[in-house]
Amino acid sequence: MTFESSQNLVILGAGSIGTSFAAAFSDAGWNVVISDPNPIRSQAVKRHVHEHKDAMALAGLASGSEEGEIGVVASPEVALKNASFVLECGPEDLSIKREIFAKLLDATSEETLLATASSAILISQIVINSEQQSRCIVAHPVNPPSVLRLVELCPAPGTSEYFMDRAKIIFANAGFQSAVLGREIEGFILNRLQGAVLREAYRLVDEKIAEPNDIDNVMRLGLGPRWALSGPFETAELNTPGGIAAHAARMGPAYKRMGEERGERVEWTPELVERVVQARNEARGSVTTSERAAWRARAVAQIVAIRDMLTRGVV
Repeated sequence: MTFESSQNLVILGAGSIGTSFAAAFSDAGWNVVISDPNPIRSQAVKRHVHEHKDAMALAGLASGSEEGEIGVVASPEVALKNASFVLECGPEDLSIKREIFAKLLDATSEETLLATASSAILISQIVINSEQQSRCIVAHPVNPPSVLRLVELCPAPGTSEYFMDRAKIIFANAGFQSAVLGREIEGFILNRLQGAVLREAYRLVDEKIAEPNDIDNVMRLGLGPRWALSGPFETAELNTPGGIAAHAARMGPAYKRMGEERGERVEWTPELVERVVQARNEARGSVTTSERAAWRARAVAQIVAIRDMLTRGVV
């Protein structure tokens, strides 16, 4: 599959997510048109885009190539006719999103990819008719997407594989890593993981096990620096001699008891654990777990140094 011959993006919504995406795609050479019914937000677009581009430069993410143009319009009707990609970044309101997508399906070419940056609303709730879902997806970012370059791509039951592949290519060429979901689920990946941690944090406070600041410190001083480098599976792999299988055998029973205490069903079957083992082996390639653990030790030390410097207010 080739990349877009026409790199024209229309963003609906000039809030922090919309202007952040505008900065990232413009930096990648896309011509961007932003439209927002709120004149105050529209007037602030250029300032916010400039702030996002400053952050991108600080993070070393600015491409340094020729930038695309960014235009701000009161009505997107003309721009929609030439758009190869439309990204809706409006309020998290189902009725509003339904209204927007109904108009988009009529106003755009059948080759135009339509995406919502919704945090929790499924695309099948927005576009109910499965026959109209072919080119519609959720593209859920991490805020701010200008510097946190991950986007979750979630299809509707009727979304075509062609448009899912196109979405992944489009975001990759704008500097994003995609997490592609196999099917719809509320909260996608990020908010389900984040929600699981937050739910337990609230329980621990409610049960008077710990105070909120202590829980924040456990994350900030303990889990956070490791998770900035490795996800939960790699963290388990690097923390346990013998890797994922050994960790599941050693810690699985305790995690099962803790989960079932909270009313959850916890089943780490041998087949499930083996899927994770194979995925980790593939991701690690020829690098051994010992080599990867040594890298993490050095990287964590650097992260801690930077974190403590910023905490002290030193820039």
